[in-house]
Amino acid sequence: MTSPPHTGPLRTVARMALGAFLMVAGTAHLTVGREAFAAQVPSWFPLDTDVVVVVSGVVELLLGAALITLGRYRVPIGWVVAGFFVAVFPGNIAQYVEGVSAFGLESDGARLARLFFQPVLVVWALWSTGAWRDRIVLGRRPDDGR
Repeated sequence: MTSPPHTGPLRTVARMALGAFLMVAGTAHLTVGREAFAAQVPSWFPLDTDVVVVVSGVVELLLGAALITLGRYRVPIGWVVAGFFVAVFPGNIAQYVEGVSAFGLESDGARLARLFFQPVLVVWALWSTGAWRDRIVLGRRPDDGR
């Protein structure tokens, strides 16, 4: 696999910031925010709530570290991070639908506004890693390595 084209300093800073954001969130999953994150796990989800929180926290730590340290693989990492944000979106929807207060989201309006932030995270992951540009402009697929 060859290194993807350089993405520029602004994208690099954005990728590093997203990596730091994920590492902070992952650490919070495992420490001070554990209960709040548990409240976001949908009631219908079939796995143990604490296991979901711990696993998602570890995944966030790994993805954050990958964004920061594995720049050569930033394009596939960007797709994985975007996929992760899509995968956890049902938790945000459940928080809104079930009226769960967590992370300062104490009203339906605040919880609804939070739903609109998730697509921003997806775009941030794809833009900052060059994944979107790599797919659209260069015609590459996430798995073809050319």
